[in-house]
Amino acid sequence: MSDSPIGADENRRQVLYWRLLSRLFEGDEQPSLEASSVAIVDDLGLPPALLDPSVSVDNLVQRFPDLGPELRDLMVPKDDEDEDPRERVRRAALVSKLLLNVFSTGTGNVTATDLARWKQDAGWFEQALGCQPGQIGSEPGMGEVAGVLSGLEGDLVKRMRLREVLADPALARQLTPSMSLIEQLLRDKSNLSGVALANAKALIRKYVDQVAEVLRTQVEKTTVGAIDRSVPPKRVYRNLDLDRTIWKNLTNWSPEDQRLYVDKLFYKQTARKTTPQRLIVVVDQSGSMVDAMVNCTILASIFAGLPKVDVHLVAYDTRALDLTPWVHDPFEVLLRTTLGGGTHGPVAMAMARPKIAEPRNTVMVWISDFYDDRSLITDFESLHKSGVKFIPVGSVNSSGQQSVDPWFRQKLKDLGTPVLSGHIRKLVFELKNFLT
Repeated sequence: MSDSPIGADENRRQVLYWRLLSRLFEGDEQPSLEASSVAIVDDLGLPPALLDPSVSVDNLVQRFPDLGPELRDLMVPKDDEDEDPRERVRRAALVSKLLLNVFSTGTGNVTATDLARWKQDAGWFEQALGCQPGQIGSEPGMGEVAGVLSGLEGDLVKRMRLREVLADPALARQLTPSMSLIEQLLRDKSNLSGVALANAKALIRKYVDQVAEVLRTQVEKTTVGAIDRSVPPKRVYRNLDLDRTIWKNLTNWSPEDQRLYVDKLFYKQTARKTTPQRLIVVVDQSGSMVDAMVNCTILASIFAGLPKVDVHLVAYDTRALDLTPWVHDPFEVLLRTTLGGGTHGPVAMAMARPKIAEPRNTVMVWISDFYDDRSLITDFESLHKSGVKFIPVGSVNSSGQQSVDPWFRQKLKDLGTPVLSGHIRKLVFELKNFLT
């Protein structure tokens, strides 16, 4: 190894990363690596708590506020060829702290405090990647990372004694709603009662409201629909087309008076083509589809609030359930679903098909992983030929991680209706473009 300052710093950087790997994959402390890391951190002027995985990143920043700005965007890719070697060592020490606290989740039971602390640490990890806490799934190219974080969180939630936590109001208040937590609450709701059930419902309601706010903003921002020029523009001041008015009246310019005399006002056309539309959402409520089910149930309720949109909602496993009476309240819909069990799409099709009154005025969203009865493809082909706008959805969630039956995926692609997967924004665009 080189004895130059640059070589020495590179060696120290490698020591920190070897310690990280050792702690992540072996769990036990390696005395030589620990001693060397303590010396490196001390030489860098960083606090010893940086090496203690029991100290949360949040707590570390509270005690040493100057570290906060340094951690944000820490892991955003950049050209570090000209970076000072000592700064690279410092960055390695900080990165190691983030990675160890987020990815070393241990074994055994998890408390509400443990989960809350992990979520805070995960938030710092997201900020280090240049994302806002909880928003990593919406960032381009971050789907895989979001999926890993979601898996870690799901494992922590499964290791919680959730019923005991929910029965204690003080502990329940420490829980932050997330998809992993909501999934467990929906799975276990039939076993809850009293205070525990009330706390579970409060968490579900809070999560639904948070997601609805985000989705409603996306619906409002999505550009759709052509201007309907057959509808005369409203002659109100806010629609006045000032540029066109001036241009059309230029011949009335008076050099003597230095004034433009306006004979006619021109207005902008703002009316968009709107026809009454029917939206039928069919949701596979098997456990593997919970993320898409929650998102799309909330999205259906938002579209149900639009004028001239008639929304119907069907959930199914081996039986079908018409949830249309509650489509305006996704909270009530989720409480009426039962996760898990088998999957038999034909029963859902039998319930959904009679709801089609005018095929060319209907959009059907079918949300499933499509590990189902293959006879369904005949029904899908029939719907498509009839003029129904058929949108098969395999994954519209925060991470984009979803398995879809390859046979159905290819068949639907051949039909000209490829399975939609990825971020919920894709479905928002498809629906809003058709319905408004």
